[in-house]
Amino acid sequence: MGTIYAIANQKGGVGKTTTAVNVAACVAEAGYPTLLVDIDAQANATVALGVDKTTEPSVYDVLRGDVEAAAAVVGTDIEGLSLLPANPDLAAATVELAREDGSETRLRDALEPLRDRFRFLLLDCPPSLGPLTINALAAADRVIVPVQTEYFALEGLAGLLDTLKLIQRRLNPRLAIAGMLLTMHDSRTRLSNDVEREVRQHFPDLVFDTVIPRNVRISEAPSYGVPVIHHDPHSSGSSAYFDLAKEMVARG
Repeated sequence: MGTIYAIANQKGGVGKTTTAVNVAACVAEAGYPTLLVDIDAQANATVALGVDKTTEPSVYDVLRGDVEAAAAVVGTDIEGLSLLPANPDLAAATVELAREDGSETRLRDALEPLRDRFRFLLLDCPPSLGPLTINALAAADRVIVPVQTEYFALEGLAGLLDTLKLIQRRLNPRLAIAGMLLTMHDSRTRLSNDVEREVRQHFPDLVFDTVIPRNVRISEAPSYGVPVIHHDPHSSGSSAYFDLAKEMVARG
């Protein structure tokens, strides 16, 4: 049975989509059937894998109950990696889901039949703690929290952890934190090193060993519609995401 990971943090610009796309590609390259689910109306994960953001059906149609999730899954150019795409219509789901009682488990119910098909299912969440992220956390077995190694790194983490505890109590008792992932790290600066030390001191058992560096190849890759491991497989960014994938697989 496949494991569902949500990539979540209400702060924007911390590397959620970059992490979702690249770690999905890495575990797929390692031979594990993998599904990336884009649940952000910006559809950046969809575009980053070379899929048009107007593709239909999309995850929006799945959340509406118009199609089954399996019918909306599309292939990618990466062997073993499939995508449940997003499109801008998904923005409407934020309002629609908030109005409907019991809508928090729509995504969980939709993805459950796909667990036997994929070893890893990764959910790229929007930068908020709204209905779409709540759906992802209700569906997930584990959550990865990207944390940018800059000044406000710890801001909002307490609120996110409180939300995770609430989800565990009310919707998803199996939800666990897979780890906090330090991103955009520049080892040449005192700030990045200080933030890393502070995060590891605050959450000693929750931070991945792997640190994602600030790397221009990671930033370039989406413009080519490929993960960094295909854009420049020998870059430091590629190496870091392969290391993260190994940690995930080792943790089960």
